[in-house]
Amino acid sequence: MNEVLAYLKECGAFFLATCDGDQPRVRPFGAMEILDGRLYFMTGKVKNVFKQLDANPKFEVCAMKANGAEWMRLCGKLVNDDSLAIKEQFLELNPELKSMYKADDGNMAVLYVTDATATFYSFTEAPKVISF
Repeated sequence: MNEVLAYLKECGAFFLATCDGDQPRVRPFGAMEILDGRLYFMTGKVKNVFKQLDANPKFEVCAMKANGAEWMRLCGKLVNDDSLAIKEQFLELNPELKSMYKADDGNMAVLYVTDATATFYSFTEAPKVISF
């Protein structure tokens, strides 16, 4: 999990895919943290991404390093965590989000990864798989 987090932070932006009925949807994300032994992502409850994950918690992330020769895919399920303490911790670690979200605003959603498989790829090595 730490290796996945470090990879995503190094990439900066990454792309999260959900299902919207039979249509895949992809959007950029950038904020994630490990809190209480779980990998968390954050979004707003009013956003379509949250509504799609509420209907179908399966997701996939794709991130590519700046060199263009290494990338990672992470798939699993995302579970909403309405814990005020987790939301506050997430905002403390990502203060740039405080202008848009408050832990108790009823909109902020923090979701943690379960049933995860991360696969690291490159043009020069065999894929490396991590599950957590």
